[in-house]
Amino acid sequence: MTHPKASGAIAGPIDPELASMAPALTDTRRPTRSGAGGRRAGETSARLAVRAATALSPRAAGALAYVLFRRPFGRSPVRPAERSAHLFAVTDTLDVGGRKVVTYRWGDGAEPVLLLHGWQSRASRFAPFVEELRARGLTPIGFDAPGNGDSGGIGPTVLDYAEIARQLQERHGEFRAMLAHSFGVLGAFQALRSGVRADRVVAIGGVCDMEYLLHRFSARLRLDARVVALVRERADERLLAPETDIWERFSASHGPERVRVPILVVHDEDDPMATVDQGYRLAAAHPDRARLFVTRGLGHHRVMSDPVVVAEVLRFLDEAEAPAPAACRSGAA
Repeated sequence: MTHPKASGAIAGPIDPELASMAPALTDTRRPTRSGAGGRRAGETSARLAVRAATALSPRAAGALAYVLFRRPFGRSPVRPAERSAHLFAVTDTLDVGGRKVVTYRWGDGAEPVLLLHGWQSRASRFAPFVEELRARGLTPIGFDAPGNGDSGGIGPTVLDYAEIARQLQERHGEFRAMLAHSFGVLGAFQALRSGVRADRVVAIGGVCDMEYLLHRFSARLRLDARVVALVRERADERLLAPETDIWERFSASHGPERVRVPILVVHDEDDPMATVDQGYRLAAAHPDRARLFVTRGLGHHRVMSDPVVVAEVLRFLDEAEAPAPAACRSGAA
């Protein structure tokens, strides 16, 4: 089997109009380690820069917005509750398209479980699961995707996630399970479709549709419709080139016949970043294999550490057979 070469570079030359906007790019594209406050500040700066560019040249604004679409607004630090797990991990690196990707292992390598974090995140977000997985004789394996955590690069694509998963499978063997959050869900399903093997998959607060990413990004930066169209055009031409039909082919709902493993979909009704319809869409795309577990009041981030969610995920991993395709609801708050 051949595997696509992952690359975080933007294909093709930089437009002259975009080059003339170097100061704005410097302000809005610089990775930071200041956490949520820094990301909000970066988002505000990006919105203002694109608005100013739109007034001068929609095409330049489209070029700038595309660059911003390609990378996180900041790098998330290790949170206090995650420090112990982060410090006790065995670290290593991978080369992915010329970028150094930092990997983490907790345990002796037996029964590996792959952890795929979301956008503007890092492997340590799975700290609530690490000790529980180890207690079951499993080995959590995580990584910081390009442009996130301690890894190099400017920002990941779903192909980067698939390539990282492939390399980690070569190093550790087939995965007992995959646990993915947010954008990592797209990466997990692309990895499975490309030949990476796992016994089962957990999708927490996941994005199902690639198209949703553009809608979400456009709403956050309040982009003019002309700018949105230009971002879409550039993404079609460059983001995952030479792949085509990226908005369909890289959605988690695409090619369900190629993902023949049990799936647990966990989603919160009050998730403001990946709205709950994304969870319903993912479960509906895999009706014979997926079970939907809906929570309330946890949002996009607390769902990762809620004890009820952690217990449900562990119960799913303990099951010997595929789950019944039923919708469950939790009253977690």
